[in-house]
Amino acid sequence: EERGGGAAVSDPRGVLRQGRAFLDFFWDIAKPEQEVRLAATENLLRHLREGRKLNQIKLNEMEELQNYLFNLSPQVLQSFEKIPLCSILEQIKEKHNLEKVKKKLVRSAAFGNFFGVMALFQSGRLVKDRKALLESIQLLQQLTNHQTHLRDLPRKTLIDITSEVPESVFEEVLFDILQGDLSSAFTSPENLHLLLVGMQKFPGVLKPKKLKKLFGSPTVVNKENIPRLVELLKSAAKSEKEDKKLPSVVFDLLQVALKEGAFELFWNEVVENGLLKEKSGPVSSMCYRLLGSALPVLSLEQLQVVLKGKVMLHYGEHVVATQFPQGHKFAAEMEGYIDKFLSDCDDPDRQLAVVMGFSTLTHQGKPVWLSASRVVRHLQAVALQKYVDWLKDMFLRPDLDCCLDFLGNRQKQNRENAARAQHKVARLRRWIIHRLVNITESAVRKEESLVMDVARFCFFHAFFVAKKKTPQIGEASVLPSEPLDEQDHTETENYFFGLLHTLNTLPVLGDTAKAAALREKHVHGVTADGKPWIFLLAEYANKLLSSEHVKAVKPFTEEQRDIWERTLQSVKNLQKKENKSDSAKVGAFQQLLLSVAIYLFKNQSETVDVLSDLLNCTERAFSKEAKKKKTDNSEPGWVEVMVEILLSLLAQPSLLLRRISKSVFVWICPNLTKRGLQLILDVFDPNQEENEESAVVVMEESNKKTKSAKNTDEEGSEDSSDEDDTDSGDEETSEEVDDDFRSQLMSVLQAGKASVCFHCLPSYSDEELDDEAMMALDKNISALFAEQQKRIQAKKDEKDRMRKEKILRRDFKAKVLDLIDVFLMKQAENPLVFDIIEPLLQLIEQCMSSDSDKQEVDFLRKTATIFKNSLCRNKQYCRTVQALQDDVHALVQRLVKKACKHTDSAVALYYFSASLYLLKVLKGNTSSAVPPPQLEKQNDSRAKQACQLLNPGCLDVKRVAVTYRQALTQFFSKRNSPLTCSMFHDLFKRFPV
Repeated sequence: EERGGGAAVSDPRGVLRQGRAFLDFFWDIAKPEQEVRLAATENLLRHLREGRKLNQIKLNEMEELQNYLFNLSPQVLQSFEKIPLCSILEQIKEKHNLEKVKKKLVRSAAFGNFFGVMALFQSGRLVKDRKALLESIQLLQQLTNHQTHLRDLPRKTLIDITSEVPESVFEEVLFDILQGDLSSAFTSPENLHLLLVGMQKFPGVLKPKKLKKLFGSPTVVNKENIPRLVELLKSAAKSEKEDKKLPSVVFDLLQVALKEGAFELFWNEVVENGLLKEKSGPVSSMCYRLLGSALPVLSLEQLQVVLKGKVMLHYGEHVVATQFPQGHKFAAEMEGYIDKFLSDCDDPDRQLAVVMGFSTLTHQGKPVWLSASRVVRHLQAVALQKYVDWLKDMFLRPDLDCCLDFLGNRQKQNRENAARAQHKVARLRRWIIHRLVNITESAVRKEESLVMDVARFCFFHAFFVAKKKTPQIGEASVLPSEPLDEQDHTETENYFFGLLHTLNTLPVLGDTAKAAALREKHVHGVTADGKPWIFLLAEYANKLLSSEHVKAVKPFTEEQRDIWERTLQSVKNLQKKENKSDSAKVGAFQQLLLSVAIYLFKNQSETVDVLSDLLNCTERAFSKEAKKKKTDNSEPGWVEVMVEILLSLLAQPSLLLRRISKSVFVWICPNLTKRGLQLILDVFDPNQEENEESAVVVMEESNKKTKSAKNTDEEGSEDSSDEDDTDSGDEETSEEVDDDFRSQLMSVLQAGKASVCFHCLPSYSDEELDDEAMMALDKNISALFAEQQKRIQAKKDEKDRMRKEKILRRDFKAKVLDLIDVFLMKQAENPLVFDIIEPLLQLIEQCMSSDSDKQEVDFLRKTATIFKNSLCRNKQYCRTVQALQDDVHALVQRLVKKACKHTDSAVALYYFSASLYLLKVLKGNTSSAVPPPQLEKQNDSRAKQACQLLNPGCLDVKRVAVTYRQALTQFFSKRNSPLTCSMFHDLFKRFPV
């Protein structure tokens, strides 16, 4: 302490907090509970390491030391109990005498006294010894005069000690000595906090009569005390601004106000009309924290007052103003307060009041609360259903009057545009739809009826309009007060298709035994009775199409209606044919047909042809002739047909169709065959790129645009006489067209009696040609140059077309690569994974040797990420390698040899990493021929680890060792070897045997 007495400390409060925390570690180590002692030891080690005071202490050694100390603890504690606290306190005061100490050591003496009292308090004996308690409180009161060094810690410690003593001890021992502090409660936040703690802990002592004697009024929260309370809370806010937490005195004052029945007075006068008028960041943040902290202790009526008050309005303005990087963002902190309230509250009415309150805090109609907030997962079923009903009603009949709406700084300057009710309604509806969709996506406990209700609501208002009210259709039982415009329908349909994707991947809901059985099988996208969600939506859509009371936003033509009905009939026929052997096949085709059929409501012209082709493929796949040809290997199976369909959908420009392709591929992943996988891998084969049909599909739309652009360019070139364009075209093609163009030009000139020598100047004079001959010559020359310009433009267009085709082809490959990623993640234990390794490596190699434009770099990065994360680092891998041992070992040899032959170390690293992945697979499989060695101590972790190292599984160690020995020899002997030290380091680290 003396050594630290002369040192200047920039943050005394921080030093004191560290010292107090450091002392707490040792008190926890002395406790009898084993878990508490271990946790304290770990925290002590972490504290010392962070302070750079410990470098070489091991946790095991510390555990042995603390166990030894624990064995001695009964004797130590027994002896410690015999030592009177007063004698310890006297020794502390004698050693650190504040009156006799030198001036430069005052700080150290203050520290000594403070930590001495803290140690006595931490021992748990102080509240039992009245004399020692009294002297400790007096010493803390004396230490409050040394605020320069100790700040507010003595006062806070005094409050902590007071809150721990029994009421009788407070009345008989502490009240008299603390009377002066209680009487001056309105002079500092610390004294006010002491009074508030005393009123809550000892209501029998600090009665209204005694309060009146102390400071002149029987209550704390009254009109006379409002100005003083406001100033004290402002001071508390500024003192706690660095901690970013609510000062304890503020929350205690709120609780006392509730107890005294003066909550509205406190909230209206102290908070809204007092604190909020202070244009200070710390004070405003304190008000927001008070709002969040107050939620659990307020009644329903009080919540409604608070959630419609000025604090909420200021909070909304703060959230909107801090959407940019600058400033402290409080929205996430408020989210934590709401989350805690909803998780702890068991009253559905209060839960509903809070979520509705934050949902009606709007900025130009749009709630500032995140529509994707996850706190709704804590809502009880009753509150959730009421909240969904309220959201739907607000969508149909927006009540802007019930919203706490405000304008931003920019909108205040342009109030005419900002005040448009239609604009506000559109923003509110967009938020509500996203909120409804997010409820079905979140982990909230929900019923199937609620999910279907939301799905039907979104579907109806995305694609249909009610002509008049009808009770037969729930969504048409209430007409919108403000009709939905085209933008509203578009926004709703976009969110609907996101919801549809969620439904297709949604786990089975419900608590029934059947639902639990389906969840165990990892079945997704169906209800508890096994019906696909998308099929129920298709039935609902068919009902709407047949109703006279509603009309489609985009009505169907006869052809479109016919293909819709054909699709539904085909699905019903598939369901009749479904059995255990064909369930996967039926499910995949049903999912695909319905997904594309639903898309018919969004884009009829784009979907009709696709759906027609799908129906034809489905009929062929399930026809009797197809079943007869099952034995014929040349005939593709249903999985291969489905893969080809999905690849064609993946090439479509529609984002939704590509999503459908991906979701259906997830469905068929468990049934994927080697031929089906090869169809996907062929997309990346450069040898088959020329004949790839999917590439034609990808480029079809682009070609149309290119042709139209080309025609436009040609027409423009005829009228263009820009010499720069001609010059640039001549420069690009001068080597190719000089001879042809020169000969043509010479012919034209000769026909006009020009000089035969093209390189020489004409030897004729102007008089030799009349005006008519000159005009004819100029016309011929102009036509010649125009044709030349067309040829140059055609070559430019061809070059541009090839560039666009390359981009589209690369983009298509990137989408197909997503299917590979899905398969590796969903079917990591499938032996077909081995067939993907070499094509992926070849793809990485091609990308590294190709152009380095941004698209190529992104594609390379994506491929490498899939290879590393989805393949090599995947914790799941094939467990049935016994029948493929020879093939896998041969693959290891090929990969290592290719790694050795490469000139690029980066490519060699991928090949070498793939071989290590295969070693992991081989070693992780159990071989029936070689039983695992049995060790005596199987419970010992080291014994288990040794057993794993000694068990080679299916790995042929000798065969593999030869391969890697040759690679290591090449690494040491070849000067420019592509292999690196890190490769062999990984090998020896992972497989030391």
